[in-house]
Amino acid sequence: MKKQPGWALPNLKDAQVRTTKEAVIEKSLFQIPEQIRLLGQGKKYYLRTYGCQANERDSETLAGILEEMNFTAVEHPEDADLILMNTCAIRKNAEDKVLGEIGSLKRLKRKKPDLLFGLCGCMAQEEDVVAKLLETYRHVNLIFGTHNIHRLPELLYDVMVNGNRSVEVLSKEGDVIENLPVRRFGKHKAWVNIMYGCDKFCTYCIVPYTRGKERSRMMEDILEEVRILKAEGFKEITLLGQNVNSYGKDLHMEGGFAGLLEETAKIGIERIRFTTSHPWDFTDEMIDVIARYDNIMPFIHLPVQSGDSDILKIMGRRYTREQYLTLFHKIKERIPYCAISTDIIVGFPNETEEQFQNTLSLVDECRFDNAFTFIYSPREGTPAASMADNVELAVKQRRLQELNERWNLYAREKNEEYLGSVVKVLVDGESKKNPEVFSGYTETNKLVNFRRTTAQSGDIVSVKITACKTFSLDGEQI
Repeated sequence: MKKQPGWALPNLKDAQVRTTKEAVIEKSLFQIPEQIRLLGQGKKYYLRTYGCQANERDSETLAGILEEMNFTAVEHPEDADLILMNTCAIRKNAEDKVLGEIGSLKRLKRKKPDLLFGLCGCMAQEEDVVAKLLETYRHVNLIFGTHNIHRLPELLYDVMVNGNRSVEVLSKEGDVIENLPVRRFGKHKAWVNIMYGCDKFCTYCIVPYTRGKERSRMMEDILEEVRILKAEGFKEITLLGQNVNSYGKDLHMEGGFAGLLEETAKIGIERIRFTTSHPWDFTDEMIDVIARYDNIMPFIHLPVQSGDSDILKIMGRRYTREQYLTLFHKIKERIPYCAISTDIIVGFPNETEEQFQNTLSLVDECRFDNAFTFIYSPREGTPAASMADNVELAVKQRRLQELNERWNLYAREKNEEYLGSVVKVLVDGESKKNPEVFSGYTETNKLVNFRRTTAQSGDIVSVKITACKTFSLDGEQI
Protein backbone atom coordinates (compact mmCIF):
# COMPACT_ATOMS: atom_id res chain seq x y z
CA MET A 1 0.00 0.00 0.00
CA LYS A 2 1.24 3.48 -0.85
CA LYS A 3 2.51 5.52 2.08
CA GLN A 4 0.02 8.18 3.15
CA PRO A 5 0.90 11.74 4.24
CA GLY A 6 1.67 11.87 7.94
CA TRP A 7 2.65 8.23 8.25
CA ALA A 8 5.96 7.33 9.92
CA LEU A 9 7.03 3.85 8.85
CA PRO A 10 9.69 1.66 10.53
CA ASN A 11 13.23 1.39 9.21
CA LEU A 12 15.50 -1.30 10.64
CA LYS A 13 18.62 0.37 9.27
CA ASP A 14 17.84 3.53 11.22
CA ALA A 15 16.92 1.45 14.28
CA GLN A 16 20.41 -0.07 14.57
CA VAL A 17 22.21 3.27 14.69
CA ARG A 18 24.06 3.95 17.94
CA THR A 19 25.64 7.32 18.73
CA THR A 20 27.34 8.80 21.79
CA LYS A 21 24.48 11.24 22.24
CA GLU A 22 22.91 10.90 25.69
CA ALA A 23 19.24 9.98 25.87
CA VAL A 24 16.88 12.77 26.87
CA ILE A 25 15.04 12.21 30.16
CA GLU A 26 11.63 13.84 29.82
CA LYS A 27 9.87 14.64 33.09
CA SER A 28 6.82 16.46 31.75
CA LEU A 29 6.42 15.48 28.09
CA PHE A 30 3.23 13.44 28.38
CA GLN A 31 -0.04 15.30 28.45
CA ILE A 32 -3.60 14.79 27.25
CA PRO A 33 -5.04 17.88 25.54
CA GLU A 34 -8.42 18.90 26.93
CA GLN A 35 -10.22 18.21 23.65
CA ILE A 36 -8.99 14.62 23.81
CA ARG A 37 -9.45 13.85 27.52
CA LEU A 38 -13.08 12.72 27.17
CA LEU A 39 -12.54 10.85 23.90
CA GLY A 40 -13.17 7.48 25.54
CA GLN A 41 -16.24 8.44 27.51
CA GLY A 42 -18.84 5.69 27.16
CA LYS A 43 -16.38 3.51 25.23
CA LYS A 44 -14.64 0.28 26.22
CA TYR A 45 -11.19 -1.07 25.43
CA TYR A 46 -9.73 -4.56 25.28
CA LEU A 47 -5.96 -4.82 25.67
CA ARG A 48 -4.09 -8.02 24.81
CA THR A 49 -0.40 -8.36 25.73
CA TYR A 50 2.09 -10.74 24.15
CA GLY A 51 5.69 -11.45 25.10
CA CYS A 52 8.00 -10.39 27.88
CA GLN A 53 7.70 -8.51 31.15
CA ALA A 54 8.68 -5.27 29.39
CA ASN A 55 5.54 -5.59 27.29
CA GLU A 56 3.47 -6.30 30.40
CA ARG A 57 4.78 -3.10 31.94
CA ASP A 58 4.14 -1.15 28.73
CA SER A 59 0.56 -2.43 28.78
CA GLU A 60 0.12 -1.03 32.28
CA THR A 61 1.09 2.35 30.83
CA LEU A 62 -1.25 1.92 27.85
CA ALA A 63 -4.09 1.06 30.23
CA GLY A 64 -3.24 4.09 32.36
CA ILE A 65 -3.40 6.40 29.34
CA LEU A 66 -6.66 4.94 28.06
CA GLU A 67 -8.33 5.24 31.44
CA GLU A 68 -7.20 8.85 31.78
CA MET A 69 -9.05 9.32 28.48
CA ASN A 70 -12.13 7.80 30.16
CA PHE A 71 -12.07 4.43 28.39
CA THR A 72 -13.26 1.46 30.47
CA ALA A 73 -11.47 -1.91 30.38
CA VAL A 74 -13.33 -5.09 29.41
CA GLU A 75 -12.21 -8.72 29.57
CA HIS A 76 -13.55 -9.88 26.20
CA PRO A 77 -12.89 -8.40 22.75
CA GLU A 78 -16.55 -8.86 21.81
CA ASP A 79 -17.46 -6.16 24.34
CA ALA A 80 -14.91 -3.59 23.17
CA ASP A 81 -15.04 -0.45 21.04
CA LEU A 82 -11.24 -0.47 20.80
CA ILE A 83 -9.08 -3.60 20.55
CA LEU A 84 -5.39 -2.90 21.15
CA MET A 85 -2.70 -5.57 20.78
CA ASN A 86 0.69 -4.98 22.39
CA THR A 87 2.94 -7.36 20.49
CA CYS A 88 6.20 -9.30 20.70
CA ALA A 89 8.71 -9.88 17.89
CA ILE A 90 11.20 -12.21 19.56
CA ARG A 91 10.10 -15.27 17.53
CA LYS A 92 8.31 -15.83 14.26
CA ASN A 93 5.61 -18.04 15.78
CA ALA A 94 4.72 -15.23 18.19
CA GLU A 95 4.13 -12.92 15.23
CA ASP A 96 2.09 -15.55 13.40
CA LYS A 97 -0.11 -15.95 16.47
CA VAL A 98 -0.83 -12.21 16.59
CA LEU A 99 -1.61 -11.99 12.87
CA GLY A 100 -3.87 -15.02 13.15
CA GLU A 101 -5.79 -13.44 15.98
CA ILE A 102 -6.12 -10.12 14.15
CA GLY A 103 -7.56 -11.99 11.19
CA SER A 104 -9.93 -13.94 13.41
CA LEU A 105 -11.20 -10.87 15.24
CA LYS A 106 -12.05 -9.15 11.97
CA ARG A 107 -15.43 -10.91 12.21
CA LEU A 108 -16.36 -8.50 15.03
CA LYS A 109 -16.35 -5.63 12.51
CA ARG A 110 -19.45 -7.05 10.85
CA LYS A 111 -21.45 -6.69 14.06
CA LYS A 112 -19.83 -3.42 15.10
CA PRO A 113 -18.62 -1.42 12.05
CA ASP A 114 -17.18 1.36 14.25
CA LEU A 115 -14.92 -1.08 16.14
CA LEU A 116 -11.30 0.11 16.10
CA PHE A 117 -8.22 -2.10 15.92
CA GLY A 118 -4.76 -1.02 17.04
CA LEU A 119 -1.39 -2.78 17.05
CA CYS A 120 1.64 -1.58 18.97
CA GLY A 121 4.81 -2.94 20.54
CA CYS A 122 7.78 -4.68 18.96
CA MET A 123 6.03 -6.10 15.88
CA ALA A 124 5.16 -2.56 14.85
CA GLN A 125 8.89 -1.75 14.68
CA GLU A 126 9.43 -4.27 11.83
CA GLU A 127 9.19 -3.12 8.22
CA ASP A 128 7.80 -6.36 6.79
CA VAL A 129 5.14 -6.67 9.49
CA VAL A 130 3.84 -3.14 8.98
CA ALA A 131 3.81 -3.62 5.20
CA LYS A 132 1.74 -6.78 5.66
CA LEU A 133 -0.66 -5.06 8.06
CA LEU A 134 -1.21 -2.15 5.70
CA GLU A 135 -1.80 -4.37 2.68
CA THR A 136 -3.63 -7.38 4.09
CA TYR A 137 -5.13 -6.35 7.43
CA ARG A 138 -6.97 -3.24 6.36
CA HIS A 139 -9.25 -3.29 9.38
CA VAL A 140 -6.27 -2.28 11.57
CA ASN A 141 -6.79 1.45 12.14
CA LEU A 142 -3.81 2.32 14.31
CA ILE A 143 -0.16 1.21 14.32
CA PHE A 144 2.48 2.63 16.64
CA GLY A 145 5.76 1.42 18.10
CA THR A 146 7.73 1.21 21.33
CA HIS A 147 9.11 4.76 21.31
CA ASN A 148 5.89 6.76 21.15
CA ILE A 149 3.45 5.24 23.65
CA HIS A 150 3.08 8.77 25.03
CA ARG A 151 1.52 9.79 21.72
CA LEU A 152 -1.45 7.43 22.04
CA PRO A 153 -4.01 10.20 22.86
CA GLU A 154 -3.18 12.19 19.72
CA LEU A 155 -3.03 9.08 17.54
CA LEU A 156 -6.43 7.90 18.75
CA TYR A 157 -7.88 11.36 18.14
CA ASP A 158 -6.65 11.20 14.55
CA VAL A 159 -8.40 7.85 14.09
CA MET A 160 -11.62 8.48 16.02
CA VAL A 161 -12.30 12.11 15.14
CA ASN A 162 -10.52 12.67 11.82
CA GLY A 163 -11.32 9.19 10.50
CA ASN A 164 -7.74 8.55 9.42
CA ARG A 165 -5.72 5.39 9.44
CA SER A 166 -2.82 6.34 11.68
CA VAL A 167 0.70 4.89 11.44
CA GLU A 168 3.49 6.32 13.57
CA VAL A 169 6.54 4.13 14.19
CA LEU A 170 9.76 5.84 15.24
CA SER A 171 13.04 4.07 14.41
CA LYS A 172 15.45 5.81 16.74
CA GLU A 173 17.70 5.35 19.75
CA GLY A 174 14.97 6.43 22.15
CA ASP A 175 14.42 8.64 25.18
CA VAL A 176 13.18 8.19 28.75
CA ILE A 177 9.73 9.57 29.52
CA GLU A 178 8.97 9.76 33.23
CA ASN A 179 5.49 11.20 33.67
CA LEU A 180 3.41 8.47 32.02
CA PRO A 181 0.35 7.20 33.94
CA VAL A 182 0.10 3.59 35.03
CA ARG A 183 -2.70 1.20 35.91
CA ARG A 184 -1.07 -1.65 37.82
CA PHE A 185 -2.50 -5.03 36.88
CA GLY A 186 -1.51 -6.60 40.20
CA LYS A 187 -2.03 -5.52 43.80
CA HIS A 188 0.98 -7.14 45.44
CA LYS A 189 3.63 -7.51 42.70
CA ALA A 190 4.86 -4.72 40.44
CA TRP A 191 7.20 -4.25 37.51
CA VAL A 192 9.64 -1.34 37.75
CA ASN A 193 11.51 -0.25 34.63
CA ILE A 194 15.09 0.72 35.37
CA MET A 195 16.29 1.05 31.77
CA TYR A 196 15.21 0.54 28.19
CA GLY A 197 16.80 -0.85 25.05
CA CYS A 198 19.79 -3.05 24.33
CA ASP A 199 23.21 -2.55 22.73
CA LYS A 200 24.39 -6.17 22.76
CA PHE A 201 23.23 -6.99 19.20
CA CYS A 202 23.27 -10.77 19.54
CA THR A 203 23.16 -11.93 15.93
CA TYR A 204 19.77 -13.68 16.23
CA CYS A 205 17.95 -11.01 18.26
CA ILE A 206 15.59 -8.32 17.00
CA VAL A 207 15.28 -6.52 20.37
CA PRO A 208 18.04 -3.89 19.82
CA TYR A 209 16.17 -2.85 16.67
CA THR A 210 12.71 -2.76 18.24
CA ARG A 211 13.62 -1.26 21.63
CA GLY A 212 16.43 1.17 20.83
CA LYS A 213 19.71 1.77 22.60
CA GLU A 214 20.43 1.19 26.28
CA ARG A 215 19.20 4.16 28.29
CA SER A 216 18.84 4.29 32.05
CA ARG A 217 16.36 6.03 34.29
CA MET A 218 17.80 8.23 37.03
CA MET A 219 18.30 6.24 40.23
CA GLU A 220 16.23 8.59 42.36
CA ASP A 221 13.25 8.28 40.01
CA ILE A 222 13.44 4.49 40.33
CA LEU A 223 13.80 4.58 44.11
CA GLU A 224 10.88 6.99 44.45
CA GLU A 225 8.70 4.61 42.43
CA VAL A 226 9.71 1.76 44.76
CA ARG A 227 8.94 3.88 47.84
CA ILE A 228 5.47 4.64 46.49
CA LEU A 229 4.84 0.96 45.74
CA LYS A 230 5.89 0.01 49.26
CA ALA A 231 3.58 2.67 50.73
CA GLU A 232 0.72 1.31 48.59
CA GLY A 233 1.20 -2.16 50.06
CA PHE A 234 3.10 -3.93 47.29
CA LYS A 235 5.16 -6.84 48.62
CA GLU A 236 7.35 -7.60 45.60
CA ILE A 237 8.93 -5.62 42.80
CA THR A 238 10.84 -6.82 39.74
CA LEU A 239 13.44 -4.44 38.30
CA LEU A 240 13.16 -4.60 34.53
CA GLY A 241 15.58 -4.12 31.67
CA GLN A 242 16.59 -5.91 28.49
CA ASN A 243 19.91 -6.29 30.32
CA VAL A 244 19.76 -4.89 33.84
CA ASN A 245 23.52 -5.39 34.28
CA SER A 246 24.09 -2.45 31.92
CA TYR A 247 22.15 -0.09 34.17
CA GLY A 248 23.85 3.26 34.69
CA LYS A 249 26.62 2.86 32.12
CA ASP A 250 25.12 5.52 29.86
CA LEU A 251 24.83 7.89 32.84
CA HIS A 252 28.47 7.26 33.83
CA MET A 253 27.10 6.27 37.21
CA GLU A 254 29.37 4.75 39.88
CA GLY A 255 28.11 1.50 41.34
CA GLY A 256 25.94 0.60 38.36
CA PHE A 257 23.28 -2.03 38.84
CA ALA A 258 24.87 -3.35 42.03
CA GLY A 259 24.52 0.11 43.56
CA LEU A 260 20.90 0.39 42.47
CA LEU A 261 20.12 -3.06 43.86
CA GLU A 262 21.59 -2.10 47.23
CA GLU A 263 19.74 1.21 47.45
CA THR A 264 16.51 -0.52 46.48
CA ALA A 265 17.02 -3.16 49.17
CA LYS A 266 17.49 -0.45 51.82
CA ILE A 267 13.96 0.82 51.17
CA GLY A 268 12.74 -2.33 52.87
CA ILE A 269 10.19 -3.72 50.44
CA GLU A 270 9.79 -7.42 51.24
CA ARG A 271 10.90 -8.93 47.95
CA ILE A 272 13.11 -7.67 45.13
CA ARG A 273 13.70 -9.51 41.86
CA PHE A 274 15.30 -8.47 38.59
CA THR A 275 15.35 -9.60 34.98
CA THR A 276 17.15 -10.11 32.69
CA SER A 277 20.90 -10.46 33.28
CA HIS A 278 23.43 -10.97 30.51
CA PRO A 279 26.30 -13.25 31.65
CA TRP A 280 28.89 -11.03 29.95
CA ASP A 281 28.63 -8.15 32.45
CA PHE A 282 27.35 -9.88 35.59
CA THR A 283 29.74 -8.44 38.21
CA ASP A 284 31.15 -9.73 41.49
CA GLU A 285 29.63 -6.66 43.14
CA MET A 286 26.17 -7.78 42.04
CA ILE A 287 26.72 -11.22 43.55
CA ASP A 288 27.90 -9.68 46.82
CA VAL A 289 24.85 -7.40 47.09
CA ILE A 290 22.42 -10.24 46.36
CA ALA A 291 24.11 -12.36 49.03
CA ARG A 292 24.10 -9.48 51.55
CA TYR A 293 20.39 -8.58 51.54
CA ASP A 294 17.65 -10.99 52.57
CA ASN A 295 15.01 -9.08 50.61
CA ILE A 296 16.84 -9.57 47.29
CA MET A 297 15.48 -12.91 46.22
CA PRO A 298 17.96 -15.75 45.61
CA PHE A 299 16.80 -16.37 42.05
CA ILE A 300 18.61 -15.36 38.88
CA HIS A 301 17.60 -15.76 35.25
CA LEU A 302 20.91 -16.22 33.44
CA PRO A 303 20.43 -17.02 29.73
CA VAL A 304 23.19 -19.22 28.27
CA GLN A 305 21.64 -19.84 24.80
CA SER A 306 24.21 -22.52 23.91
CA GLY A 307 26.78 -24.68 25.67
CA ASP A 308 29.26 -24.51 22.80
CA SER A 309 31.82 -21.70 22.59
CA ASP A 310 31.91 -21.62 18.78
CA ILE A 311 28.14 -21.25 18.57
CA LEU A 312 28.21 -18.60 21.30
CA LYS A 313 30.75 -16.66 19.23
CA ILE A 314 28.55 -16.81 16.12
CA MET A 315 25.60 -15.74 18.27
CA GLY A 316 27.58 -12.69 19.39
CA ARG A 317 27.15 -13.54 23.07
CA ARG A 318 30.58 -12.19 24.17
CA TYR A 319 31.43 -15.06 26.53
CA THR A 320 32.62 -18.64 26.21
CA ARG A 321 31.22 -21.82 27.69
CA GLU A 322 34.00 -21.76 30.27
CA GLN A 323 33.30 -18.15 31.28
CA TYR A 324 29.61 -18.90 31.73
CA LEU A 325 30.36 -21.92 33.91
CA THR A 326 32.83 -19.91 36.00
CA LEU A 327 30.13 -17.30 36.66
CA PHE A 328 27.50 -19.96 37.35
CA HIS A 329 29.61 -21.72 39.97
CA LYS A 330 30.70 -18.40 41.52
CA ILE A 331 27.04 -17.49 42.07
CA LYS A 332 26.29 -20.91 43.54
CA GLU A 333 29.30 -20.68 45.86
CA ARG A 334 28.49 -17.21 47.21
CA ILE A 335 24.69 -17.66 47.26
CA PRO A 336 24.33 -21.37 48.09
CA TYR A 337 20.53 -21.53 47.92
CA CYS A 338 20.22 -19.48 44.75
CA ALA A 339 18.00 -20.93 42.02
CA ILE A 340 19.07 -20.28 38.44
CA SER A 341 17.01 -20.48 35.26
CA THR A 342 18.17 -20.04 31.68
CA ASP A 343 17.30 -19.71 27.99
CA ILE A 344 18.59 -22.13 25.36
CA ILE A 345 18.28 -22.11 21.56
CA VAL A 346 18.70 -25.31 19.53
CA GLY A 347 19.26 -25.58 15.79
CA PHE A 348 21.18 -22.33 15.34
CA PRO A 349 22.71 -22.13 11.83
CA ASN A 350 25.55 -24.63 11.43
CA GLU A 351 25.00 -26.22 14.86
CA THR A 352 26.50 -29.69 14.68
CA GLU A 353 25.48 -32.70 16.72
CA GLU A 354 28.68 -32.38 18.73
CA GLN A 355 27.89 -28.74 19.51
CA PHE A 356 24.40 -29.69 20.62
CA GLN A 357 25.91 -32.37 22.87
CA ASN A 358 28.04 -29.61 24.42
CA THR A 359 24.81 -27.83 25.33
CA LEU A 360 23.48 -31.00 26.95
CA SER A 361 26.68 -31.46 28.93
CA LEU A 362 26.45 -27.88 30.19
CA VAL A 363 22.88 -28.59 31.33
CA ASP A 364 24.21 -31.72 33.07
CA GLU A 365 26.73 -29.61 34.94
CA CYS A 366 24.44 -26.70 35.85
CA ARG A 367 21.24 -28.65 36.57
CA PHE A 368 19.09 -25.57 36.09
CA ASP A 369 15.96 -25.03 38.17
CA ASN A 370 14.08 -23.98 35.05
CA ALA A 371 14.78 -23.42 31.37
CA PHE A 372 13.03 -21.74 28.46
CA THR A 373 13.99 -23.63 25.34
CA PHE A 374 13.41 -22.72 21.71
CA ILE A 375 14.05 -23.83 18.18
CA TYR A 376 16.04 -21.17 16.34
CA SER A 377 13.76 -18.73 14.55
CA PRO A 378 15.34 -16.33 12.00
CA ARG A 379 14.32 -12.68 12.42
CA GLU A 380 14.45 -10.57 9.30
CA GLY A 381 17.03 -7.80 9.56
CA THR A 382 19.33 -9.57 12.02
CA PRO A 383 22.77 -10.89 10.96
CA ALA A 384 21.77 -14.50 11.66
CA ALA A 385 18.87 -14.22 9.22
CA SER A 386 21.41 -14.00 6.37
CA MET A 387 23.09 -17.23 7.49
CA ALA A 388 22.04 -20.50 5.90
CA ASP A 389 19.39 -22.06 8.14
CA ASN A 390 20.90 -25.44 7.41
CA VAL A 391 19.75 -27.59 10.34
CA GLU A 392 16.76 -29.66 9.25
CA LEU A 393 13.51 -29.05 11.12
CA ALA A 394 13.25 -32.69 12.15
CA VAL A 395 16.73 -32.45 13.69
CA LYS A 396 15.80 -29.25 15.51
CA GLN A 397 12.65 -30.86 16.88
CA ARG A 398 14.52 -33.93 18.05
CA ARG A 399 17.16 -31.81 19.76
CA LEU A 400 14.50 -29.71 21.48
CA GLN A 401 12.75 -32.83 22.77
CA GLU A 402 16.03 -34.29 24.03
CA LEU A 403 16.98 -31.02 25.70
CA ASN A 404 13.58 -30.70 27.38
CA GLU A 405 13.70 -34.23 28.70
CA ARG A 406 17.15 -33.54 30.16
CA TRP A 407 16.42 -30.28 31.94
CA ASN A 408 12.99 -31.46 33.10
CA LEU A 409 14.76 -34.29 34.90
CA TYR A 410 16.95 -31.84 36.79
CA ALA A 411 14.05 -29.49 37.52
CA ARG A 412 12.24 -32.40 39.15
CA GLU A 413 15.35 -33.30 41.16
CA LYS A 414 15.68 -29.69 42.32
CA ASN A 415 12.06 -29.66 43.47
CA GLU A 416 12.49 -32.93 45.33
CA GLU A 417 15.08 -31.21 47.52
CA TYR A 418 12.24 -29.12 48.96
CA LEU A 419 10.25 -32.11 50.28
CA GLY A 420 9.62 -31.74 54.00
CA SER A 421 11.03 -28.22 54.15
CA VAL A 422 9.18 -25.05 55.14
CA VAL A 423 9.24 -22.20 52.62
CA LYS A 424 7.97 -18.63 52.53
CA VAL A 425 5.29 -18.14 49.87
CA LEU A 426 3.91 -14.85 48.58
CA VAL A 427 0.28 -15.73 47.90
CA ASP A 428 -1.08 -14.82 44.47
CA GLY A 429 -4.57 -16.13 45.15
CA GLU A 430 -6.76 -19.09 44.31
CA SER A 431 -5.31 -21.77 42.07
CA LYS A 432 -6.70 -21.63 38.54
CA LYS A 433 -7.72 -25.29 38.72
CA ASN A 434 -9.11 -25.53 42.26
CA PRO A 435 -10.58 -22.63 44.29
CA GLU A 436 -9.89 -24.52 47.52
CA VAL A 437 -6.19 -24.40 46.77
CA PHE A 438 -4.11 -21.22 46.87
CA SER A 439 -0.91 -20.67 44.92
CA GLY A 440 2.14 -18.45 45.12
CA TYR A 441 5.90 -18.37 44.73
CA THR A 442 8.82 -19.06 47.03
CA GLU A 443 11.84 -16.82 47.39
CA THR A 444 13.56 -19.02 44.79
CA ASN A 445 10.63 -18.56 42.38
CA LYS A 446 9.12 -22.04 42.83
CA LEU A 447 5.38 -22.26 42.21
CA VAL A 448 3.61 -23.71 45.28
CA ASN A 449 0.01 -24.92 45.43
CA PHE A 450 -1.23 -25.36 48.99
CA ARG A 451 -4.36 -25.76 51.06
CA ARG A 452 -4.67 -22.64 53.12
CA THR A 453 -5.85 -22.00 56.63
CA THR A 454 -5.83 -18.22 56.97
CA ALA A 455 -3.86 -17.08 53.92
CA GLN A 456 -5.13 -14.23 51.76
CA SER A 457 -3.83 -12.90 48.47
CA GLY A 458 -0.77 -10.76 49.15
CA ASP A 459 0.23 -12.50 52.37
CA ILE A 460 3.65 -14.05 52.86
CA VAL A 461 3.01 -17.36 54.62
CA SER A 462 4.93 -20.44 55.74
CA VAL A 463 4.15 -23.59 53.79
CA LYS A 464 5.45 -27.09 54.41
CA ILE A 465 6.20 -28.90 51.14
CA THR A 466 4.52 -32.32 51.00
CA ALA A 467 4.84 -33.28 47.32
CA CYS A 468 6.63 -32.16 44.19
CA LYS A 469 6.12 -32.14 40.44
CA THR A 470 8.45 -31.09 37.64
CA PHE A 471 7.18 -27.51 37.53
CA SER A 472 5.53 -26.99 40.92
CA LEU A 473 5.41 -27.93 44.58
CA ASP A 474 2.45 -28.94 46.78
CA GLY A 475 2.17 -28.08 50.45
CA GLU A 476 0.17 -27.11 53.52
CA GLN A 477 0.10 -23.78 55.28
CA ILE A 478 1.49 -23.95 58.79
